[in-house]
Amino acid sequence: MADPPTAPAAAPPTDADGFDDFYRGTSRRLLRYAYGLTGDLGDAQDVVQEVYIRAWQRWSRLVRYDSSEAWLRLVTTRLATDRWRRFGARRAAAGILGVGTPAVAPPPPPAEDTIMLMAAMRSLPIDQRRVVALHYLLDMPVAQVATEIGVPEGTVKSWLSRGRAALAQKLGSSPVPAANGGTDV
Repeated sequence: MADPPTAPAAAPPTDADGFDDFYRGTSRRLLRYAYGLTGDLGDAQDVVQEVYIRAWQRWSRLVRYDSSEAWLRLVTTRLATDRWRRFGARRAAAGILGVGTPAVAPPPPPAEDTIMLMAAMRSLPIDQRRVVALHYLLDMPVAQVATEIGVPEGTVKSWLSRGRAALAQKLGSSPVPAANGGTDV
């Protein structure tokens, strides 16, 4: 009895499968989001590069998702969080061992407003930083943010309110009240 024919191996994705268009259509927004999470352009670029490598490797499955861009943001959030954890662990280890980090030539400085905003963003808890980045940097409505991160809309509104208040305090201004008497952000 002959062996059943095997299906040919799936060909790797090509530009014709739409990955290039997907990348061009999402990369700027994803970099803004990653920058909002990390507070450092170099780190944000590294995270985004890793996210797109992972997306390319999974493109045949990813292209079938309802929201492939939401998958990118989820992976970006996880990688950015991992970077913060590793940074904290390295800093703690360096303090214990009494060693410093090697000096690296700094990139050209960003604008002063950007520096202040990113420093203030870094001071926010990760949940607040994430909703602020999604809502204000990616212009996502509260309902979409809530759906994406899997929390009620009221929680998103609360985190946005707290995030705005903390940013206003850090930046030395009064918080901007939410529209509709504070019921909508």
